[in-house]
Amino acid sequence: MRLSRYFLPVLKENPAEAQIVSHRLMLRAGMIKQQAAGIYSWLPLGYKVLRRVETIVHEEQQRAGHIPLLMPTLQPADLWRESGRYDDYGQEMLRIRDRQDREMLYGPTNEEMITDIFRSHVASYRDLPLTLYHIQWKFRDELRPRFGVMRGREFLMKDGYTFDVDREAAMHAYNRHMVSYLRTYERMGLTAIPMRAASGPIGGDDTHEFLVLAPTGESEVFYDEAVTTLRLGNRQIDYDDRAAVAEICAEFTRLYARTDETHDPALFAAIPETQRKVGRGIEVGQIFYFGTKYSAPMGATITNAAGERVAVHMGSHGIGVSRLLGAIIEASHDDRGIIWPEGVTPFHAAIVNLKPGDAAADAACETIYGLLRERGLEPLYDDRDARAGEKFATMDLIGLPWRITVGPRGLAGGKVELTSRRTGDSEEMSPEAAVARVAEIYAGS
Repeated sequence: MRLSRYFLPVLKENPAEAQIVSHRLMLRAGMIKQQAAGIYSWLPLGYKVLRRVETIVHEEQQRAGHIPLLMPTLQPADLWRESGRYDDYGQEMLRIRDRQDREMLYGPTNEEMITDIFRSHVASYRDLPLTLYHIQWKFRDELRPRFGVMRGREFLMKDGYTFDVDREAAMHAYNRHMVSYLRTYERMGLTAIPMRAASGPIGGDDTHEFLVLAPTGESEVFYDEAVTTLRLGNRQIDYDDRAAVAEICAEFTRLYARTDETHDPALFAAIPETQRKVGRGIEVGQIFYFGTKYSAPMGATITNAAGERVAVHMGSHGIGVSRLLGAIIEASHDDRGIIWPEGVTPFHAAIVNLKPGDAAADAACETIYGLLRERGLEPLYDDRDARAGEKFATMDLIGLPWRITVGPRGLAGGKVELTSRRTGDSEEMSPEAAVARVAEIYAGS
C-alpha cells in the first residue's frame, strides 16, 4: 500500500478524552473513531490489526479441533428465561422489543443460544465430544465505558462452547482450551498468565482468566514471578492426548497466580519473598467449566453408553478479540508510539522515501516494494512529499516493526537503512539484503 493513497488520519496531539496509553495511541494513529460512548468505528489501520488478531484466534481454535459457526447478535429473551439468567444478568444487558412486541436482547454472550442449537441436533454420546465457537460482536451496556476498546460497550469476542458426556471429558476440553489460548497469545507477542478467577454471571466452579501484566490493568493480581518466564514455544502438541495436555496445563498453573477475587494470603506468603509479586493485569480471555448449569434446565440431554438420558456437560471459553489490541499496545509501546509484534502488525515493513522525485530513490523504493510483495509480505510505502522528520514520526507512531529508509546519499554507496522499531538499531545494507532480512524475520515468526 502506498501511503499517499491510504486513509490514515493520524493526530499530532493527545486527545483529551483518552485516559490510558492504548486509547490515546489508537486515536492518534488513526485506528479508531468514537461514535458514541464505548462504541467505535474501526478505521483501516485498526481494522487490519483486528483482522490479523482474529485470524490467529481462528487458526489456533481449529488447530485444537474446534469448529466455527456464526450466531446472531440479537437473541430472543425466552431462551434466557429458560436458563434463569434473563432477570439475573442485570442492567448490562440491552433489552429491546421488535415491531411485533417480542422481547429481544443484544447478546452479551451465547450460552443459551448454543445450548438450543445443540439440543435441536445432538442426541447421542456418539456425537461427542463437540466444540463449537464463533467470533461475533457483543454488547454490554457498561455504566461508565472508558479506556477505549479495553472497556467498551460493543466489542468483538471469540466465544466457544464445549459439550461432553461427563466431567472427565469436559475437563479435557477445558485443558485443551487453556493450551490453545496460551499458543494464541504467544503468537501475538503477549505473555498472558492463566490465573485462578471467579466465574461471575457465567457460573461454574472451574475457571481461569488470562491476564496480561500492565500498570493500567483493572484487576489486582498476585503471582510468583517465575510464572512470567513460562513459554510454549514451538513444542508440538497432540490435543487428543489427555495426559500430555493436562501436563502442560499443570506446568502453567502449578505456580501461584491469582486475581484479587481468589487471592489466598497464606498460600501467597509461602512463596519466597523475592518471587512474590503484586501488580495489575488486563483480562484478555477466560475459560469456564460449568457442568450442567445450562443443559439441565434447558433440556440439552444425550443418551449415554448405558442407554440413559443425561444432561450434557458444558463449558464456555472466551477471548476478547477487540480488547486484545488495547492489551498489546499497553504491553508494547514507547513515548513515540506503538510497537507492534510481528504476528499482528498491520503492515510488515515501512518503506520511507527520503526524496520523492529523485530518480534513484524512486526506483529503489519501487524495487523494494515489489520484492517484498513477491515474498508475500505487505509493505507500507511512504511516498508522500513530506519532510523526513514527519515521515519518521508517523512510522514511529503507527509502530510497524521494520523500516527501510531510502535516500540519495545511501544509494550512492548502494545501501539502504534497515531499522528495528523495537530496539532502534539500524544497519546499512543493499536493498536486496534488506528485503531478504525482513522476509527471513517473518518466516520465523
